[in-house]
Amino acid sequence: MQAQIKSWGNSQGIRIPKEILQEANFNINDYIDVKVQNGMIMLCKPVRHKTLEERAAKYGGKLELSGEFDKGEPVGREIW
Repeated sequence: MQAQIKSWGNSQGIRIPKEILQEANFNINDYIDVKVQNGMIMLCKPVRHKTLEERAAKYGGKLELSGEFDKGEPVGREIW
């Protein structure tokens, strides 16, 4: 598929067809990383880390942070 670079205010832009955005799983107003490598322009979704709320939702909204944890036997000169 080809696209044409056009003026857009003081910048330039291209229009990306809806089908291509859907195939790449991009949505309107998404932020993307733009990279240039070997003469190619690449549009990538940035890696987004989950929020604490999103992580807690995985456990029914509750994070059990109390209690003891078994870290195994001491290694090297550790003293427990």
